[in-house]
Amino acid sequence: MPLKTKLAFFEGKKIRRIWDEVAEKWFFSVVDIVWSLSESKDARKYWNKLKQRLKEEWSEVVTNCHQLKLIAEDGKMRITDVADTEVMFRLIQSIPSPNAEPFKLRLARIWYERIEETEDPELWINRALQNYLNKGYSEDWVNQRLKTIEVRKSLTDEWKKWWILNPEYAILTDEITKAWAWMRTREYKNYKWLKKENLRDNMSNLELILNMLAEASTTEISKKENPKWLEENKKIAREGWKIAGNTRKDIENKLWESIISNKNHLHLNDKKKKKLK
Repeated sequence: MPLKTKLAFFEGKKIRRIWDEVAEKWFFSVVDIVWSLSESKDARKYWNKLKQRLKEEWSEVVTNCHQLKLIAEDGKMRITDVADTEVMFRLIQSIPSPNAEPFKLRLARIWYERIEETEDPELWINRALQNYLNKGYSEDWVNQRLKTIEVRKSLTDEWKKWWILNPEYAILTDEITKAWAWMRTREYKNYKWLKKENLRDNMSNLELILNMLAEASTTEISKKENPKWLEENKKIAREGWKIAGNTRKDIENKLWESIISNKNHLHLNDKKKKKLK
């Protein structure tokens, strides 16, 4: 599988990590995480003891760890235990160290907020709005982005009616994206230099509008045509994206430039601010 290694920093300490393009996940060196939190002189020995304790507790954390080659201190690629973000957070909870406490408290806070949002979905909307604004997005863009969530939910609800399973959403989404953007979802993310980031969070206003038009059109055509199973839904998805694809061509013929940008919305916004100055 295509893998790319890179360093991350955790509490000021270097953490080796590796990006899996197929799974679209970062995998982190478990020994490095253990060393940064426990400050043990022998992190490997500490991890071996922790693994044994977790196995005795019937925890699946150890099972969910993988082994991949990372650059060791001697400069050679050596097999080491790695964990994705979810497993890494579970490991942090198992490490009895003052350094781990701030992260445990933060995770507890996040869980509490998620329970609150389940009981009152408006809280999620307000938090999402504030999070976007804190990152520097404009209110107009945020309102547009929240609307895309509503349109996407209508589309997936329509797919559920025809027994389309969640893993198949990606196949149909590729069909929609490929037509109006002329790239599959993964290609689109690569074009914008994205890894784990959400593609829609890195779209301009026009990109968001075209994507929303494609999904809304697909939803309405599906309601009328009543497709059965995956193959018929693919045909409907292609019909939906034709509308957005033609709209893109019309706009680009007027603008004399491509709507699709390899920059995200924040970068485009910075350019506009510089022009105004």
